[in-house]
Amino acid sequence: MNQERIYKVLLGPHISEKATIVAEGTQQVVFRVASDATKPEIKKAVEELFNVKVEGVNVLNIKGKTKRTMRGMGKRTDVRKAYVRLADGSEIDFLAGE
Repeated sequence: MNQERIYKVLLGPHISEKATIVAEGTQQVVFRVASDATKPEIKKAVEELFNVKVEGVNVLNIKGKTKRTMRGMGKRTDVRKAYVRLADGSEIDFLAGE
């Protein structure tokens, strides 16, 4: 996998109440990923970008809701999330730059 693809696989961290609870309870981090990203690509991208050891990756697709707007029916975009389980002793700190 080339360097350009590594940067396109991970779109950013997914920050939500559930993601925070999962991160505190287990060694997992939740990312929004590209819709065509595979588990091996996600694992390699996280390991290379954050210098951590990844034990496993679970991926799920969330279908966008259909919403009624003033101009008719609209649809929110679909989202693909990856739950990345880190090895013991590994940690990703998103607030390190501040």
